[in-house]
Amino acid sequence: MAEAAAKPERVLGQIPAGVWTLGFVSLLMDVSSEMIHGLLPVYLVSVLGASALAVGAIEGVAESTALITRIFSGAISDWLGKRKLLAGLGYGLAALTRPIFPLANSVGWLVAARFIDRIGKGIRGAPRDALIADIAPQHLRGASFGLRQALDTVGAFLGPAIAILLMVVSHDNFRLVFWWAVLPAVLCVALLVLAVREPPAPPRPAKVRFPLALSELRRLGPRFWLVAGLAAVFTLARFSEAFLILRARSLGLGEAYAPAVLVVMNLVYALSAYPAGALSDRVGRRGVFLAGIGLLIASDLVLAAAPSLAGVAAGLVLWGLHMGFTQGLLGALVADTAPADLRGTGFGALNLMIGLATLAASLIAGALWDRLGPPATFMAGAGLALVSLAGVGLAWRTFGRSEA
Repeated sequence: MAEAAAKPERVLGQIPAGVWTLGFVSLLMDVSSEMIHGLLPVYLVSVLGASALAVGAIEGVAESTALITRIFSGAISDWLGKRKLLAGLGYGLAALTRPIFPLANSVGWLVAARFIDRIGKGIRGAPRDALIADIAPQHLRGASFGLRQALDTVGAFLGPAIAILLMVVSHDNFRLVFWWAVLPAVLCVALLVLAVREPPAPPRPAKVRFPLALSELRRLGPRFWLVAGLAAVFTLARFSEAFLILRARSLGLGEAYAPAVLVVMNLVYALSAYPAGALSDRVGRRGVFLAGIGLLIASDLVLAAAPSLAGVAAGLVLWGLHMGFTQGLLGALVADTAPADLRGTGFGALNLMIGLATLAASLIAGALWDRLGPPATFMAGAGLALVSLAGVGLAWRTFGRSEA
């Protein structure tokens, strides 16, 4: 028993320094992003008069833009053999957009800022994930992606917590909070440039084709495409977290405390992501991922039926657990199935499919919210998650024993 208890600590100590550094880079950028994101839905609806459907459209377009962009940045990182350069460009672009949020005086400006910010996220995402896959030893992939996700999510709950504090101190001054979000974004870029070292590029074929060529995409193989397809179906059940904030607001949560929704959800996410990733290295990905989908179903049902903020809190805990059990595992599965010289393209292709599903899910959620109300939105999410649970359970038999 003592040996088993010590094992996670030993694993944590074996994770390369580069993975830790990239985790802290993600942490700083997420502090900045979530200081804004935690308030933006409320700001759009309460201050600028936007509808829930408009929020869903804005968030769906923004997030899907980030995910779709990744296929190009991932492919280019494979083609050039340079991951850090593109990751730095993406983080830098996001940092440059931060002053637009406090300066914007209309929905149009905020949409533009959110759109450009998400392009930056799209540029950096696949090269960064491929860089982690390049750095991490094979037997520590689940733990490495889980650690990166956990540190990223620490930023995702620190950001809203800081936003709440600033909102209370400033008497609901949204623009002041948006200005403070500039600082961690600048620190993030500095840390990436100064502290991250890129390993040598993996061996490449003598004749290098552009990774998005059909012949190269075929090299990703059926097991990779199965992972991407299952991820897309699963994502249809997961709409933007803006709707979690709106659900809490519909049950009486004050404007200044709206970011508390993301604090609760991301705290649970951060605490569960590394253990779930490390567990998947030991017992296989399938059971952990299926448990994550089950947690999403439970979360949707609780949020649909919640009579009070206490019910919302329970739903947020379950939502955070489902994120911890699934998101890092998707990265590990790409690293497991994509060839080393096409990992950037693999992460990009995965996120293209997830991006399209994200856009559809957020638009559907917004339309259901406006026409039928919050419970219908979350019940629909539970139904789609149940479909994805059945699909993943049936399709996973395609994997070999080591991936099960």
